[in-house]
Amino acid sequence: MYLGIDLGTSSVKVVLVDDEQQIVGQAIEALSLQRPQPLWSEQDPDEWFRATAQALDALHRSHATALSGVRAIGLSGQMHGATLLDASDRVLRPALLWNDGRSEAECRALEAAVPQIRRITGNLVMPGFTAPKVAWVRAHEPEVFARVARVLLPKDYLRLRLSGESVSEMSDASGTLWLEVGARRWSGEVLEATGLDERAMPGLIEGSEPSGVLKRDLASRWGIPTDAMIAGGAGDQAAGAIGAGIVDAGQALLSLGTSGVLFIAGDRFLPDPENAVHAFCHCLPARWHQMSVMLSAAGSLAWVTRLVGAESEAALLASVARKSGGVPPPIFLPYLSGERTPHNDPHAKGVFFGLTLDHDSADLARAVLEGVAFALRDGQSALLAAGATIRDVTVVGGGARSQTWARILAAALERPLCYAAEAEVGPAFGAARLARLAYTREQPEEVCIPPRMSAVVEPDSALVAELADRYARFRVLYRNLAPIFR
Repeated sequence: MYLGIDLGTSSVKVVLVDDEQQIVGQAIEALSLQRPQPLWSEQDPDEWFRATAQALDALHRSHATALSGVRAIGLSGQMHGATLLDASDRVLRPALLWNDGRSEAECRALEAAVPQIRRITGNLVMPGFTAPKVAWVRAHEPEVFARVARVLLPKDYLRLRLSGESVSEMSDASGTLWLEVGARRWSGEVLEATGLDERAMPGLIEGSEPSGVLKRDLASRWGIPTDAMIAGGAGDQAAGAIGAGIVDAGQALLSLGTSGVLFIAGDRFLPDPENAVHAFCHCLPARWHQMSVMLSAAGSLAWVTRLVGAESEAALLASVARKSGGVPPPIFLPYLSGERTPHNDPHAKGVFFGLTLDHDSADLARAVLEGVAFALRDGQSALLAAGATIRDVTVVGGGARSQTWARILAAALERPLCYAAEAEVGPAFGAARLARLAYTREQPEEVCIPPRMSAVVEPDSALVAELADRYARFRVLYRNLAPIFR
């Protein structure tokens, strides 16, 4: 048995996977999110551990026998979060999350302090990354920064609580801006520019390597063997890719979670920071990946569901599917939390353009589905310009369950999309696979096989033509509004 733990933004998911790679049990615990000011996004790291412990408590109640056979544990988590600890590993302040946009000034200062930072890290300096967040704390909360002894990413804080070890791995560390991604090592120069050195950083391993073992008291609490090792694991996107079998160059994953990510595996480091393409290490040795990232994908659907007072997202999607004819829906810019690829614009805002008295809630929802698809097309274009080769695209995530959205996405991206049957547990399942690799030392190709597909959605030619005109207007709308957003 192998255990996969995925620390998301809205919940912690835990899955139990057997030797045949079947999920035999799972548990989910919700997390809260705090936005104390505009652009801010924070969570309490201690809540991450409480939720994880509660999920494992629930799994122990329902699957005690299976847990007693766990040989290794894999960790996955939301990337970029700045978890600041003192010399006794006490949390100093709420963690600044991946979608926190307060550090734009610190980004400019970091670029000025390290002019070669894009060459070192292979990435554009963005407020979403970890280093600018810590620079913000240094500038605005000096009394907190003075006590910082360790900085950990979210899943690595969980590792510390579970094993006592301060360790990260290459895929998640790539999103800090402190890693020389091509060389797979910390950059002393960028650390120094943020007032830190390697003593504040965790040790680095590959995601498929062991990092330690579960603490004895926790192993006893959950009935897990005391020698159960904890694998390096991965950032959520790389873990989701492992869960979907995305390991070879050209294989791609479209993840429709709160954020939207197009992830392409590669065997070379191919940076393109000018277009806000992320070039990161994969969680397997000698492999890298490129990503385009939009900050509000399924999050936009959840938002419009609340906005119109729909019973549920499923009910709202059903109303979109039923509607035919009438006036075209408005154009929607899905920048509810700012945007990354390709704009790198924390000030970008969500916009409905072209509203009339004839529009209803289904039209607004349809506009949101299209707007997210158009933003993903922007990201795809940036990846292709950066030299990426895209072969098959597998779709996972909570937003992957709508057939209506599938048709829109395939038409907007102008390529077939393969929908995985197990869409909701990708990162946690990938973490369990990394746990297995750390324990058995099997080759990744032997374990990381593609999941069973529930459908392949081909682009509809009529819809491709219809969306092409709307996409052109979408692009003009952002260009015209970008100066006003500030």
